[in-house]
Amino acid sequence: MDQGAVETGGPVAWPDRLSPGALLAAVPRSMVDEATEVCGVDERPPGGRLPPHVTAYLTMALCLFPDDGAEEVARKVIGALSEFGDRDTAWEPATSSAIAHARERLGRDLLRETFYRVAGRPVATAGTRGAWLRQWRLMALDAFGLDVPDSPQNGAEFGYPNNGRARSARPRARVVTVVECGSHAFVDAEVGPWTRSRTKMATSLLISISDDWLLLADRGLYSFATFSAATRTGAALCWRAPARLSLPILEVLSDGSYLSALVDPAIRGREREELLDEARSGSKPDPAAAHVVRVVEYDVPDHEGPEQIRLITNITDPGRLTAAELAGAYRRRLEDATTGRGPGSLPQEAGTVLRSTVPDLVHQEIWAYLLVHHAINSLICQATTRTDAGPDRVSLPRAVDIVGRTATGTAAPSP
Repeated sequence: MDQGAVETGGPVAWPDRLSPGALLAAVPRSMVDEATEVCGVDERPPGGRLPPHVTAYLTMALCLFPDDGAEEVARKVIGALSEFGDRDTAWEPATSSAIAHARERLGRDLLRETFYRVAGRPVATAGTRGAWLRQWRLMALDAFGLDVPDSPQNGAEFGYPNNGRARSARPRARVVTVVECGSHAFVDAEVGPWTRSRTKMATSLLISISDDWLLLADRGLYSFATFSAATRTGAALCWRAPARLSLPILEVLSDGSYLSALVDPAIRGREREELLDEARSGSKPDPAAAHVVRVVEYDVPDHEGPEQIRLITNITDPGRLTAAELAGAYRRRLEDATTGRGPGSLPQEAGTVLRSTVPDLVHQEIWAYLLVHHAINSLICQATTRTDAGPDRVSLPRAVDIVGRTATGTAAPSP
């Protein structure tokens, strides 16, 4: 069997069905054109310059070929635009200088606006394996960093990581996303400087949350304010608690989990004890000050010894969702993160530095990466759902390689 095939026990799903045409379909030109109008970018620049939609697709293609020069990438993909129905090809050859000027004309916001139009809703269906747990759609908050070239402008815009001893050699952008666990596709994102709090960035994304979601999050995204804001959306939550978080036992439940209370850390002393007493009595405290939560604790093997995981959830009734189900959902999310299909996995090799030396183009490039990531994972999800295979069975790097090879004409067309 070809190593790119997905064994399903029945039909076989071939990632080779991915192609530039499918990628273009995942980011329709109509949505690029809408974003162009919203951002006020000239749709027909004078003098045969690259138009916005071509520059947008070219910028996305630069993410697929991080080691190639801009002119080489242009040669690989611009022909695909006319092959897949784009007849507006009356522009000058795409030299490095022309591409640089075209990206400057595009600005930082056009691809962000395109992302919001393309990725505004989940893509998994009821038939997608791993997308649902009982009646809840599995979703996650995630945060990661991307290194950018060291220039004075980028340093001032994004800031440098600092490990307490020395400053990093390169500035880093912070990205916080909402990701669909079943498809691994981003549905919302926020891009900002490394110096901006990831919990505050996560809070700004909560407007996209639906009340039929079970939203997972790691301990680095927990704050009382962020958890409170997420609770107000009506969504079910399952977040890993930081080790330092105090979680007093109020009542042990039938499945081994227990009820506890999250109290605003600004509240101390007697007022805090009164809130805990109120929670112990079965009353619901003022949600602005405290939340009754359920805690699931378990150990996982680690090379340095067992590591304790503490999950906090607003699903306080074990009959609605058991401790084992909550632990299983969080475990699958951790496995995604370590196998290259998790929320922080982008179509680039680890350690790759972005191309752009000025902040506007860094933002543009990051939104291009997010679009490509969403598009490829959406295509994988659609293909595997039709064959009843889980999207986890297809390697994201393998799919990126397929798209790259079909863009250059070296992959045989699908039958």
